[in-house]
Amino acid sequence: MAFAFEKLLVYQKSVDFADDICARTEQFPRGYGFLVDQLNRASVSIAANIAEGNGRFTKPDRKHFFGIARGSVQECVPLLELALRRKLLDATAHGQLKARLEEIARMLSGLIDRG
Repeated sequence: MAFAFEKLLVYQKSVDFADDICARTEQFPRGYGFLVDQLNRASVSIAANIAEGNGRFTKPDRKHFFGIARGSVQECVPLLELALRRKLLDATAHGQLKARLEEIARMLSGLIDRG
């Protein structure tokens, strides 16, 4: 039996994004553990907070966790920018990841508006 949030497209896209980030950061050279850790935690936090918010009973509680998820999306942006500047990601990968974040952010805004 699936949990209700597992059917949400934004949740599925968030898990895919976090999985992609985990795979990409495995390739980062030594000395960038701080960036690996922060980027992995922020990306995982998106899906985790969608799941937690969906399990809440009141609209304000749900909105709160969806807002936290949206904040985690925003947190990923400067981390990806730093990875680009340090040449850990090329411009194409950076652009694709950022576009995925923008889509997830829009979807989260819709969830927040609906409660």
